[in-house]
Parts: sequence; structure tokens; C-alpha cells
Amino acid sequence: MTKLLLSLHVLAAVLAVGPVTVAASMFPRVLRRADPDGREALTTLRMLHRICRVYAAIGLAVPVFGFATASSLGVLTSGWLITSILLTAAAAAILALLILPAQDSTLAAAQTSGLSPGSRDAGRLAMLTGLFNLLWATVTVLMIIRPGSTTGA
Repeated sequence: MTKLLLSLHVLAAVLAVGPVTVAASMFPRVLRRADPDGREALTTLRMLHRICRVYAAIGLAVPVFGFATASSLGVLTSGWLITSILLTAAAAAILALLILPAQDSTLAAAQTSGLSPGSRDAGRLAMLTGLFNLLWATVTVLMIIRPGSTTGA
């Protein structure tokens, strides 16, 4: 059962978090290079935002399978896992509370006054997305290395 849960956890992480990291990373670049009246860029930005929203919701399966896996392995109190949980919560908070709302407001502003390429919003979104990606990369490394783990799984 543990191998099944671990497989589902890893698949959920790859299939849900991967698209969010790519789409969120592309959003600021498309915003920076957009023409002020660029309909094509606006369509692309809407699509990237939708990918971020949908896959963020699907990504909720990652911690669900993660907790189930950790419970079956008996490692819920391990330091590496607690650190991973905290980093995952931080990444989720950055996505849900900062990145997605910023994308929303950028799209809302673009619909009323057009796109503002090279705006401060693009730089802020790029920074937040970089932080989000760094947190996920750190969690991935912790999950692979598992310092102090003796589970052998």
C-alpha cells in the first residue's frame, strides 16, 4: 500500500505542480513583452492564469497523498518531513495569496486599460514565482534526500 501511495503522491506532484510552475513562470515574461493593445498576449495570459488556477486546485492531492504516505511509513514526526510540510505550506500560500490574485488583477486591469508591458507587476510576479519555484525545488530535494531517514523506501 505504501508504494501505491508514494506513487500517487509523486505522480500528483509531477502532474499538478509542474504545470503551475511552468505557467506561473511564463506569465511575467508574456506580460513584459506584450503590446499595450495586444489581444494575442491577453489571450495567452488568460490561458496561463487558468492553468495556474486549475492545476493549483488539482495540486491539493499532493499533500493528501503525501500525508497518507508519511503515515504509512511512520515518518510524520521526522524533521525533514516537517520542514517539507512547512515549505509546501509557504509555497501554497504564495501561490494562493499572492501569485493568483496578482494575475487576476493584472488581467482585470488589462481588460479596462490595456496591457502595460514592462510594468512593476511583471517584475513582482517574476520574483514571487521564482520564490514559489525555489520552495518546490527545496521540497523535492528534501523528499529525495530525506536527511536522517531510515525508512529505506
